[in-house]
Amino acid sequence: MATDRHPAAVRSAHPAPLVFGVGAVIGVLGGMIGLGGAEFRLPLLISLFGFAALSAVILNKAISLVVVLVALPARLAAVPASELVAHWPVAVNLLAGSLLGAWAGASWAVRLRSSTLYTVLAALMVLMAVALLVTHTTTQWALALPLWALVPCGVMAGFCIGVIAAIMGVAGGELLIPTIVLLFAVDIKTAGSLSLLVSLPTMLVAFARYSRDGSFAVLGTNLRFTMIMAAGSIAGAVLGGMLLGVFPDLILVPVLVVVLLVSALKLARHD
Repeated sequence: MATDRHPAAVRSAHPAPLVFGVGAVIGVLGGMIGLGGAEFRLPLLISLFGFAALSAVILNKAISLVVVLVALPARLAAVPASELVAHWPVAVNLLAGSLLGAWAGASWAVRLRSSTLYTVLAALMVLMAVALLVTHTTTQWALALPLWALVPCGVMAGFCIGVIAAIMGVAGGELLIPTIVLLFAVDIKTAGSLSLLVSLPTMLVAFARYSRDGSFAVLGTNLRFTMIMAAGSIAGAVLGGMLLGVFPDLILVPVLVVVLLVSALKLARHD
């Protein structure tokens, strides 16, 4: 029997073209600002496709994982391997916190009542809107912390990002990239590749934790839906990447911020 904490795994009856198209639009939006777009996908899984909060988070995590796995080779090829190897301590530092955070975040998500989870997701959508606005409209700079302060700050930042990424079902690049730039003074291009190296194992940990919960059945029930939306998201991300820079950030980013804030308001009001 379904409970408030573990809603039944409902099969989506929406036509494949709609599912693919929505995934593609989300991919384009994310691709135009160099992200995967999972933060835009989550509210649509709830409001348009009718999934309960926890089911939507699990589906969003699965789709995000597929998108990251596909994007990883291309993104790594864009940055010399020697450059990434030189920054391996950055990835290790963040992973020390993000892996624990991913497990903790997924554990909290499956224990929350549905009404509480909607509120938490709404608050995190606002956080993502703020992060998007700050990252794309302000100059990136580094804190230049001493090593004794940098390492624990990296672990704490990684933990918080792991928690947020797990609860929202996102890769976390929206938060990882500015964190890498801010704490470790890494250029934005290299930070993007490093974020994938951190987010992939972090996502796998959260996915493993979700797989131990009864709500994980929603993925098996909607495997076709998941694959179709993932395919649309990948196709859209490729197109969005080709459109990168076509629309000025001063126009595109505020529009996307408004979309996130409206989505947050709808989630907060969700029954």
